[in-house]
Amino acid sequence: MTHPTPFLQQASVPVFKQMLGGLADVLNKAEAHATARNIDPQVLLQSRLFPDMFALLRQVQVACDFAKGVSARLAGAEVPSVADDETSFAELHARIQSTIAFIDSLPAADFEAAGEREIVLRPGTPKERRFAGQAYLLNYGLPQFFFHVTTAYAILRHNGIELGKKDYMGAY
Repeated sequence: MTHPTPFLQQASVPVFKQMLGGLADVLNKAEAHATARNIDPQVLLQSRLFPDMFALLRQVQVACDFAKGVSARLAGAEVPSVADDETSFAELHARIQSTIAFIDSLPAADFEAAGEREIVLRPGTPKERRFAGQAYLLNYGLPQFFFHVTTAYAILRHNGIELGKKDYMGAY
Protein backbone atom coordinates (compact mmCIF):
# COMPACT_ATOMS: atom_id res chain seq x y z
CA MET A 1 0.00 0.00 0.00
CA THR A 2 1.32 3.45 -0.87
CA HIS A 3 1.18 6.25 1.64
CA PRO A 4 -0.46 9.54 0.71
CA THR A 5 1.89 12.39 -0.05
CA PRO A 6 2.22 14.63 3.02
CA PHE A 7 0.13 17.80 2.76
CA LEU A 8 2.99 20.27 3.20
CA GLN A 9 4.94 18.56 0.43
CA GLN A 10 1.86 18.81 -1.81
CA ALA A 11 1.40 22.46 -0.85
CA SER A 12 5.01 23.42 -1.56
CA VAL A 13 7.04 21.40 -4.05
CA PRO A 14 4.48 21.33 -6.91
CA VAL A 15 3.77 25.03 -6.40
CA PHE A 16 7.47 25.92 -6.48
CA LYS A 17 7.98 23.81 -9.61
CA GLN A 18 5.00 25.34 -11.42
CA MET A 19 6.00 28.91 -10.64
CA LEU A 20 9.71 28.36 -11.37
CA GLY A 21 8.70 26.85 -14.72
CA GLY A 22 6.65 29.96 -15.43
CA LEU A 23 9.58 32.13 -14.37
CA ALA A 24 11.87 30.24 -16.75
CA ASP A 25 9.39 30.81 -19.59
CA VAL A 26 9.15 34.52 -18.73
CA LEU A 27 12.96 34.76 -18.84
CA ASN A 28 12.91 33.07 -22.28
CA LYS A 29 10.52 35.73 -23.53
CA ALA A 30 12.70 38.47 -22.06
CA GLU A 31 15.80 37.08 -23.73
CA ALA A 32 13.99 36.77 -27.08
CA HIS A 33 12.72 40.34 -26.67
CA ALA A 34 16.26 41.61 -26.04
CA THR A 35 17.64 39.72 -29.02
CA ALA A 36 14.87 40.85 -31.39
CA ARG A 37 15.34 44.48 -30.40
CA ASN A 38 19.12 44.40 -30.12
CA ILE A 39 18.99 45.26 -26.40
CA ASP A 40 21.96 44.33 -24.23
CA PRO A 41 20.63 41.54 -21.96
CA GLN A 42 22.32 43.23 -18.99
CA VAL A 43 19.87 46.10 -19.33
CA LEU A 44 17.02 43.73 -18.48
CA LEU A 45 18.98 41.63 -15.97
CA GLN A 46 19.92 44.75 -14.01
CA SER A 47 16.49 46.41 -14.25
CA ARG A 48 14.53 47.06 -11.09
CA LEU A 49 11.16 48.59 -10.26
CA PHE A 50 12.61 51.15 -7.86
CA PRO A 51 16.20 52.03 -6.88
CA ASP A 52 15.94 50.40 -3.43
CA MET A 53 14.65 47.09 -4.81
CA PHE A 54 16.62 44.11 -6.12
CA ALA A 55 17.31 43.88 -9.84
CA LEU A 56 15.78 41.12 -11.95
CA LEU A 57 18.87 38.94 -11.59
CA ARG A 58 18.67 39.01 -7.81
CA GLN A 59 14.89 38.54 -7.77
CA VAL A 60 15.33 35.24 -9.63
CA GLN A 61 18.17 34.15 -7.33
CA VAL A 62 16.11 34.88 -4.22
CA ALA A 63 13.01 33.15 -5.62
CA CYS A 64 15.16 30.04 -6.18
CA ASP A 65 16.64 30.40 -2.68
CA PHE A 66 13.17 30.40 -1.14
CA ALA A 67 12.02 27.39 -3.18
CA LYS A 68 15.02 25.28 -2.16
CA GLY A 69 15.31 26.63 1.39
CA VAL A 70 11.67 26.21 2.30
CA SER A 71 11.54 22.74 0.77
CA ALA A 72 14.73 21.63 2.51
CA ARG A 73 13.69 22.94 5.91
CA LEU A 74 10.26 21.32 5.69
CA ALA A 75 11.89 18.01 4.75
CA GLY A 76 14.45 18.30 7.55
CA ALA A 77 17.28 18.43 5.00
CA GLU A 78 20.36 20.63 4.80
CA VAL A 79 19.77 23.80 2.76
CA PRO A 80 22.32 23.75 -0.04
CA SER A 81 24.52 26.79 -0.36
CA VAL A 82 24.64 28.31 -3.83
CA ALA A 83 26.90 31.14 -4.95
CA ASP A 84 24.98 34.11 -6.30
CA ASP A 85 27.26 34.51 -9.30
CA GLU A 86 24.85 34.32 -12.21
CA THR A 87 25.28 37.06 -14.80
CA SER A 88 23.24 35.86 -17.79
CA PHE A 89 19.87 34.46 -18.76
CA ALA A 90 21.51 31.07 -19.41
CA GLU A 91 22.96 31.02 -15.89
CA LEU A 92 19.59 31.95 -14.38
CA HIS A 93 18.00 29.08 -16.29
CA ALA A 94 20.65 26.72 -14.91
CA ARG A 95 19.88 27.97 -11.40
CA ILE A 96 16.17 27.41 -11.85
CA GLN A 97 16.79 23.90 -13.20
CA SER A 98 19.16 23.01 -10.35
CA THR A 99 16.59 24.31 -7.85
CA ILE A 100 13.87 22.15 -9.38
CA ALA A 101 16.21 19.13 -9.42
CA PHE A 102 17.01 19.68 -5.74
CA ILE A 103 13.42 19.97 -4.57
CA ASP A 104 12.51 16.94 -6.71
CA SER A 105 15.23 14.98 -4.91
CA LEU A 106 13.60 15.40 -1.51
CA PRO A 107 11.63 12.23 -0.63
CA ALA A 108 7.96 12.89 0.06
CA ALA A 109 8.26 10.81 3.24
CA ASP A 110 10.69 13.38 4.64
CA PHE A 111 7.83 15.90 4.74
CA GLU A 112 5.64 13.73 7.00
CA ALA A 113 6.54 15.63 10.19
CA ALA A 114 6.90 18.99 8.42
CA GLY A 115 3.81 20.59 9.98
CA GLU A 116 5.17 20.25 13.51
CA ARG A 117 8.88 20.59 12.69
CA GLU A 118 10.39 23.69 14.27
CA ILE A 119 11.98 25.98 11.71
CA VAL A 120 14.49 28.48 13.09
CA LEU A 121 15.66 31.31 10.87
CA ARG A 122 18.74 33.41 11.66
CA PRO A 123 19.43 31.45 14.87
CA GLY A 124 21.30 33.24 17.62
CA THR A 125 20.79 36.69 16.12
CA PRO A 126 18.45 39.52 17.13
CA LYS A 127 16.41 38.63 14.00
CA GLU A 128 15.89 35.02 15.04
CA ARG A 129 12.43 33.72 14.11
CA ARG A 130 10.87 30.42 15.10
CA PHE A 131 7.98 28.79 13.27
CA ALA A 132 6.13 25.52 13.25
CA GLY A 133 6.51 24.06 9.76
CA GLN A 134 2.98 24.80 8.59
CA ALA A 135 3.13 28.45 9.65
CA TYR A 136 6.61 28.73 8.12
CA LEU A 137 5.32 27.56 4.74
CA LEU A 138 1.98 29.35 4.67
CA ASN A 139 2.79 32.62 6.46
CA TYR A 140 6.44 33.15 5.50
CA GLY A 141 7.91 30.88 2.82
CA LEU A 142 5.23 31.00 0.15
CA PRO A 143 4.56 34.76 0.50
CA GLN A 144 8.31 35.49 0.22
CA PHE A 145 8.66 33.20 -2.81
CA PHE A 146 5.65 34.73 -4.58
CA PHE A 147 6.89 38.26 -3.86
CA HIS A 148 10.16 37.63 -5.71
CA VAL A 149 8.57 35.74 -8.62
CA THR A 150 5.94 38.48 -8.99
CA THR A 151 8.55 41.24 -8.83
CA ALA A 152 10.65 39.52 -11.52
CA TYR A 153 7.54 39.33 -13.71
CA ALA A 154 6.68 42.98 -13.00
CA ILE A 155 10.20 44.17 -13.87
CA LEU A 156 10.00 42.48 -17.26
CA ARG A 157 6.44 43.62 -17.93
CA HIS A 158 7.45 47.17 -17.03
CA ASN A 159 10.27 46.89 -19.56
CA GLY A 160 7.87 46.09 -22.38
CA ILE A 161 8.06 42.32 -22.56
CA GLU A 162 4.65 41.07 -23.69
CA LEU A 163 3.55 38.90 -20.80
CA GLY A 164 0.23 37.96 -19.30
CA LYS A 165 -1.13 36.08 -16.33
CA LYS A 166 -0.78 32.77 -18.21
CA ASP A 167 2.98 33.41 -18.50
CA TYR A 168 3.22 34.16 -14.79
CA MET A 169 1.25 31.08 -13.77
CA GLY A 170 3.27 28.56 -15.76
CA ALA A 171 1.91 25.13 -16.65
CA TYR A 172 -0.65 23.65 -14.26
